[in-house]
Amino acid sequence: MNNPTDIFSDEKSERLFAVIQMLQRSALMNLGAIPDHEGMVHFNLGEAKAAIDAVEAIQTKTEGNLSTTEEAILKGTLSELRMIFVKAPEQQALIEAEMARQEELKQTYTNPEDAPSEVIHTDAGKEEE
Repeated sequence: MNNPTDIFSDEKSERLFAVIQMLQRSALMNLGAIPDHEGMVHFNLGEAKAAIDAVEAIQTKTEGNLSTTEEAILKGTLSELRMIFVKAPEQQALIEAEMARQEELKQTYTNPEDAPSEVIHTDAGKEEE
């Protein structure tokens, strides 16, 4: 079993799981779990859901026609995608907050006069008792 395709019973199974892998990758990219080819992270829950639903349709339509190993791979893939889908809004909020923090930091260096600053209070104007 040196080759990952050795786990599939035939060439048709390999092709089916290549399609499932494409759908999985599409879902993961649209869930912000993996960057695109340019290194950008995207969140498009509608597109992710469509890809997950397509994998689910494949699971339903192939029920009883897959080997035990193939069923386990398909079930695991679908479970993983659903779990990431549920966590995606929280992940998106974290990434957006970090991007906003980085933009604020960038503005501090590019426009220091407009950047947030601390006000230092002195007691210079107070009379000593």
